[in-house]
Amino acid sequence: MAKTLAGKVALVTGGSRGLGAAIALRLAQDGAAVALTYTSSPQKADEVVRVIEAAGGSSLAIRADSADVEAIKHAVTETVKTFSRLDILVNNAGVATLAPIEQFSMDEFDRLIAVNVKGVFVATQEAIRHMGEGGRIIMIGSVNSDSTPFAGLSVYALTKGAIASFTRGLARDLGPRGITVNNIQPGPIDTDLNPADGPFADGLKKIIALGRYGQSDEVAGMVSYLASPEAAFITGASLKIDGGFTA
Repeated sequence: MAKTLAGKVALVTGGSRGLGAAIALRLAQDGAAVALTYTSSPQKADEVVRVIEAAGGSSLAIRADSADVEAIKHAVTETVKTFSRLDILVNNAGVATLAPIEQFSMDEFDRLIAVNVKGVFVATQEAIRHMGEGGRIIMIGSVNSDSTPFAGLSVYALTKGAIASFTRGLARDLGPRGITVNNIQPGPIDTDLNPADGPFADGLKKIIALGRYGQSDEVAGMVSYLASPEAAFITGASLKIDGGFTA
């Protein structure tokens, strides 16, 4: 079967583990050369690269904290230097802190804004300098921008709400250039940070219409679709993949 992303180059931020690793692997499986950033897991990043290359693909791991403006710029530059182009940016890197609003520290607030909002802005601004017709910006947001199931998520929800709004504005900015911008909003996904057998799982499963957590591969499949030529007329959308969590 033809690989839908053959000849394309993707950059996945936070691609060394969990959802980011699944996205990187799926984009490579569908034919893209994939660069991925990591902050503190070089072994895991190298393993993603190894798996991609063992399957005949091309990949590159770049150390870059998404809170560091210059590091993000370097990651984009290094991607283009290595693969000679950039077609797809997946803004996956993110952090979450759960705390009552009156106890939320300014340091934690600044960290969430730096990674979840500023980091996305910088990566996007740099990436579009290299994109042409058919370019794809794909955000990994959260259903928590629309629905928060329990207390303590207000600041995280704030950052993901900003991404949903940024997506709509960018679609207008970049539409004339043939670049699409979309926001995937996962519900509970089985990852190291929120495992399906973790402390929140039983309560969350009661809210999910399908009664289970999602899998990283399911989200990765949606990313690959939005990156493909088949999704050329989808832009400015926030698309939930949450098993009916917000139904």
